[in-house]
Amino acid sequence: MIYRGFKDKDISLLGMGCMRLPTIDGDDKKPDEQKTAEMVEYAMKSGVNYYDTAWGYHGGNSELVMGRILKNYERNSFYLATKFPGFDKESFLKVPEIFEKQLEKLQTEYIDFYLFHNICETNIDEYLAHKDNLISYFAEEKKKGRINHIGFSCHSSFDTMVRFLEAYGELIEFCQLQLNYIDWDFQDAKSKVLELNKRNIPIVVMEPLRGGKLANVPEDVLATVRESRAGITAPQLALRYVESLPGIFTVLSGMSNYEQLVDNINTFSQPAPFSDDELKLVYKVSEYFMNGNVPCTSCRYCTKYCPQELDIPRLLGLYNEDKVTNGGFVSAMNMNTIPKEKRPSACVGCKSCEVVCPQQIEIAQVMSDYTESLKKNHFYHE
Repeated sequence: MIYRGFKDKDISLLGMGCMRLPTIDGDDKKPDEQKTAEMVEYAMKSGVNYYDTAWGYHGGNSELVMGRILKNYERNSFYLATKFPGFDKESFLKVPEIFEKQLEKLQTEYIDFYLFHNICETNIDEYLAHKDNLISYFAEEKKKGRINHIGFSCHSSFDTMVRFLEAYGELIEFCQLQLNYIDWDFQDAKSKVLELNKRNIPIVVMEPLRGGKLANVPEDVLATVRESRAGITAPQLALRYVESLPGIFTVLSGMSNYEQLVDNINTFSQPAPFSDDELKLVYKVSEYFMNGNVPCTSCRYCTKYCPQELDIPRLLGLYNEDKVTNGGFVSAMNMNTIPKEKRPSACVGCKSCEVVCPQQIEIAQVMSDYTESLKKNHFYHE
């Protein structure tokens, strides 16, 4: 197993993400404890020492299951991460209650890595409004030794991430970031990584395979990288990519079966980061996933002619996110922050924007398609 340093700790480069544990009959709220225990046993024997869970994973049951399983191992043999559920505004009113319950569920006296969960556009104002209370409470818990390190996870825009860092910087020791070869440009992860590197904030990678999407790459597309790395598989490609980036100390993979775990452990048994030339080949693979997205360049000619004054470039960017994730939560989460009169459904189909679009995007049709897609997304609130 490859290890990376974090302060005085040696952390396994592969961390076990506990959001996608094996389940019983496909019910997300029923993680299969026996299968999970078998996976943890193999992970421990193979040198994996970082385990990441959260209050909301598996309907609140991930912490319970991991607490029971990890209780069987020496506490100083692994590092445990969990998160404050800031995605729920009610959580800000019961911080001590939640933290105490997490210690109870996880059957531990302390948390090694404690995170503010999912800093994003829908909750940044709450985090800023409750800043003083959160900082004072968790700083005190760290002083007591019940938390060793404090960080945050982030699915937000660059600007939102910086707003959070400017407010909480004195407390933050690490950041958990959605990072993979699609999102390097698609979600501007590059700017986020550079900013975190500049601030000397180490990075935990989440979604290296983008929820499994990058585990399925056609053979003819993989051939591009195999010119340099003979026989490399799609999962190996994704993991080797994030191994190659600066400032990373562990990579979380939400492995849902034993076979995925074994494969990922084998990948990180020895270091083999990509060279700069190989990274160029990887970015060519990302073009496969971007194929078919609307080619908006944010020139903003369209906005000058929209009678509804819609922020069309932003909506087109969220539409692309919606397509890539097949209706994932990031697109819907951002849309929920936009006033209803400024959403795709407000488009009147006049096509004035299309007349001036240099990319000749059929914007009215895109807005209609996006509206229909959002209606099917259970994360979206009309």
